[in-house]
Amino acid sequence: MKLAIDAMGGDHAPKEIVLGALKAVEEFPDLYITLVGDETKIKETFVGHDRISIIHTTEVILGTDEPVRAVRRKKNASMVLAAQQVTDGLADACLSAGNTGALMAAGLFVVGRIEGIDRPALAPTLPTIGGEGFLLMDVGANADAKPEHLLQYAIMGSIYSEKVRGIKEPRIGLLNIGTEEKKGNELTKQAFDLLKNAPINFVGNVEARDLLDGVADVVVTDGFTGNMVLKSIEGTAISMFKMLKSTLMSNFTSKLATAVLKPNLMRLKNKLDYSEYGGAGLFGLKAPVIKAHGSSNAQAIYSAIRQTREMVANDVVSLIKETIEKSTSERLVQ
Repeated sequence: MKLAIDAMGGDHAPKEIVLGALKAVEEFPDLYITLVGDETKIKETFVGHDRISIIHTTEVILGTDEPVRAVRRKKNASMVLAAQQVTDGLADACLSAGNTGALMAAGLFVVGRIEGIDRPALAPTLPTIGGEGFLLMDVGANADAKPEHLLQYAIMGSIYSEKVRGIKEPRIGLLNIGTEEKKGNELTKQAFDLLKNAPINFVGNVEARDLLDGVADVVVTDGFTGNMVLKSIEGTAISMFKMLKSTLMSNFTSKLATAVLKPNLMRLKNKLDYSEYGGAGLFGLKAPVIKAHGSSNAQAIYSAIRQTREMVANDVVSLIKETIEKSTSERLVQ
């Protein structure tokens, strides 16, 4: 199995990307990794491994670059070359912690969409209180969506959750302002009708306040709403830890208690860190494309590589393609 990784994407590149790659090849004997980036900088951390190779380039897409323009103009950027490895059949999948919009553009223009998928969806696995996590899609690949797009998201999310996350008959929920069937705007009302007749385990409408309780294994929504929900969850977690830290460090007694509670607090912090679940998958493309968090450390990169490897091993893309084709044919007959 061969993965191409943008070694220059992210806040801690290339060091943490290289360390994550090294951990992955040690863990998975069938894995070969191509690191794409500045060879001199990579080799400051990389000491050599027979299953890791380097494609040298000094061109990088920055976080401040306009995504589509950058992908079209920076043909030798590390992210673009990593995607090109997939298109050329030299890698089974690619991964980057760099500019999210640029990776989505590279996925669309370089890797390409699965036939029958109207719009890809960006989907991270977010934490739940019970630790199982849930897939939220879309979180920003497309600001707007049609009911048919949400149906496709649900099918893709169901296949991924079953084959990669090991969930039997994953529960699919539609994000809405209430649980009643007739709630919501025209998008959610029409999507509800499509989802309840789809080849998935649809559990109905779900509310945002119940997401972290694990009300569903996959939650589908339009990218505008999904992105706001994602950032609200992130912001709430960060704010809670700031308030908790301020309270625990307020006096000598609480500082002593903090010293005792520190291991438990660290476990709680890790539980709320969705990078532990892997990266955000760009679903609907001809090959797995994974977006790791921009602040990923070596462990988060390793988790994203593990996730990518599982998608390739379980041939998730082919399963999505077959299911979408079958679903489209059945709807045309009806």
